[in-house]
Amino acid sequence: MASRLNLQSELERILGSRNVYFQPPESLMIKYDAIVYSLDGINTLKANNKNYKLNKAYKLTHIHEDPDSEIHAELLALPYCRFDRRFISDNLYHDVYTLYY
Repeated sequence: MASRLNLQSELERILGSRNVYFQPPESLMIKYDAIVYSLDGINTLKANNKNYKLNKAYKLTHIHEDPDSEIHAELLALPYCRFDRRFISDNLYHDVYTLYY
């Protein structure tokens, strides 16, 4: 299982900036184009009545102003990443993904 800090670095590389936030407090001023992510669950695989593999599920939200942003192609190139939905709030696009990392 890869570490969350490795995921942080990978998301910063994809976004091309350091505007990647893990579970930010609501008081934090976020700079956009940004990715906000949080732990959403843990998928457990079992054998012989024991856990032998744990995959953490992260909920990623790419927040941006460009309706034609191409970041989704790079995010979906990550193994075990899937697009969930898009919504608009405060004139910003929010693309939500689930990533097992």
